[in-house]
Amino acid sequence: MALRNAILATLLDGESSGYDLAKSFNASVANFWTATPQQLYRELDKMESQGLVAARVVEQRRRPTKRLFSLTDAGAAELAEFTTRAPKPTAIRDELLVQVQAIEAGDDKEVRCAVADKMAIAETKLKRFERLRERLLGESAEADFLATAPRVGPYLTLARGIAFEQENIRWCEMVLAVLDRRAGEERHG
Repeated sequence: MALRNAILATLLDGESSGYDLAKSFNASVANFWTATPQQLYRELDKMESQGLVAARVVEQRRRPTKRLFSLTDAGAAELAEFTTRAPKPTAIRDELLVQVQAIEAGDDKEVRCAVADKMAIAETKLKRFERLRERLLGESAEADFLATAPRVGPYLTLARGIAFEQENIRWCEMVLAVLDRRAGEERHG
């Protein structure tokens, strides 16, 4: 998937500055796609030159001039075409898994620390995603929201991000428990 498709999908929510788009990516899209602000600005410029987004300049007092981007008909058509394609299969590419794969008895201190760090990051992300879910739902029950919301895509991708981080936490707990048991057996064995 190209960054442009994630940007086009985000602009379905309406006009956005590059700065606000970067914040939006960090808050909602980050559970399935990451990009630095520099990557976003470069891609927005490219997309504007290709007619996929339109930009308008807004003069501000005491602040730099900003550009607000919106989806064009061509951008909406490209996004619609993208949604009809079969997605490519995904694969896990995680350096930590290679490190865990390479653990040898008694030589796991660094890997244990890396797994604990991954778990802490997943717990932080999970809390952020759960707060976002509460904001999206507002006063609605999930079933009501899913039945009546004008756009359910952001909620559904957020649900995937929540499940992903919950699984990361579960896996990290399992790895640490196994390593702890093995360390105890080695001391007593």
